[in-house]
Amino acid sequence: MAVVKARSQDISMLARLLRAEAEAEGEQGMLHVGTVGINRIRVNCSDFKDIRTIPQMIYQPHAFEALQHGMFYQGARERERRLAQRAVNGERSWPAKFSLWYFRPGSYDNPGPCPSTWYDQPFVGRWKKHCFYEPTAEECENVYNTY
Repeated sequence: MAVVKARSQDISMLARLLRAEAEAEGEQGMLHVGTVGINRIRVNCSDFKDIRTIPQMIYQPHAFEALQHGMFYQGARERERRLAQRAVNGERSWPAKFSLWYFRPGSYDNPGPCPSTWYDQPFVGRWKKHCFYEPTAEECENVYNTY
């Protein structure tokens, strides 16, 4: 059962984002990106107040490097659609489980160290080249709510 409303075109849009942001991180890495996106829709805190739909989340200014650098053009494949649907259904795992931010430091071939904070949120873990950051309960309590 979905934890956010999503039409089939929303699933395809989210699938395109997963591919553009984390295809090189494998299926788990793409699912982590989806989790962060769904977390941003579910919360009403930090930079994500009044973000309630997948298109609003994806097109929020400066939210995703793939959009800023023109990598959001590839079509959604069935693999990414399945991953997007899993994220919409609320599947979450560490280190993205409660994260609102992720970041890939360094260059594509030479990942750098993860900063201890990103947008004032503490580092919680790394998946391949991406570092993940989650808010404190005081800052954003409802990211920790169960479905």
